[in-house]
Amino acid sequence: MSDPDISVVICVYTEDRWEDILAAVSSVRAQSHPALETLLVVDHNPALLDRLAKEYKETDEVRVLANAGPRGLSAGRNTGIEASGGEVIAFLDDDAVAERDWLRRFAEGFADPRVMAVGGRTMPIWASGRRPAWFPAEFDWVVGCTYLGLPPGRVRVRNVLGGNASFRRTAFDAAGGFATGIGRDGDKRPLGCEETELCIRLTRARPDAILLIDDRAVIHHRVPEAREHFGYFRTRAYAEGLSKALVARSVGADKGLESERRYATRVLPAGVARGLRDAVLARPGGAGRAGAIVAGVLTAAGGYVVGSVRARRGDATFSVVEIEGTSHERGESRERGGLS
Repeated sequence: MSDPDISVVICVYTEDRWEDILAAVSSVRAQSHPALETLLVVDHNPALLDRLAKEYKETDEVRVLANAGPRGLSAGRNTGIEASGGEVIAFLDDDAVAERDWLRRFAEGFADPRVMAVGGRTMPIWASGRRPAWFPAEFDWVVGCTYLGLPPGRVRVRNVLGGNASFRRTAFDAAGGFATGIGRDGDKRPLGCEETELCIRLTRARPDAILLIDDRAVIHHRVPEAREHFGYFRTRAYAEGLSKALVARSVGADKGLESERRYATRVLPAGVARGLRDAVLARPGGAGRAGAIVAGVLTAAGGYVVGSVRARRGDATFSVVEIEGTSHERGESRERGGLS
């Protein structure tokens, strides 16, 4: 089976990340498995749209387009899917760079026609130059990175992580696009879980679907200094709880919290134990890591409770977008329902 054509979508929203955006595009253009195209989807920022259009006006393999939906990451991704021409669509964060074989590893995963999604490993680049001593690796998802507790190698998973992921185009034909109203929206609280909801919806629509993570598909994700502090850690954990409540409301708590139960009952207690052991041995940050894990769990649980109440009241809503385009025929997206 020949390797699939892969379109890469990078969603951008601020000129503050200008150098990061250029580095992300450069890393895609240097891939050992060349991308069919790179699509830069600009989220309701005319100045950035114009600047990027000028930057890449003579670069045929890079296309710049505006988010055609409501503000937010999910709508930006859906715009990229609609506009892309690849058999596979890969997503890269705008403040990350991909290693040279990133797309090659994705392509290898799709050699099996049952595989509908392949994710990779995301490594943090700390602004301070090193991981804060108190920051537990079990919570690296807080800064958009692969966390301690995910299985190594190429393994089957419930969901991939959106900043380093790829989907077969037919996955969106079967399940629709990313749900708007769940994930990030520029200035709002740092929500997430839109890829989790999509992946669960996908495996319901296609019970035979296989979703993989291959930890050889590596990207390096920049963590700004502001996200190295406990205040952001706590805010992000609370937002994750809010998002998980929406996912559970959409797909049911059994499936929506399936992976989280193992994480909370096995991975996190082991992390607390390691932190306490390090504290006894006078190793830097041990007590802080143990305390951060406990605080993170309690904060996320609080967010989940609040999010569940809001969802029941109808205060929190989202919509699933149907993707009508194919690699040869691109259509307009339209909402097909969601939580109300």
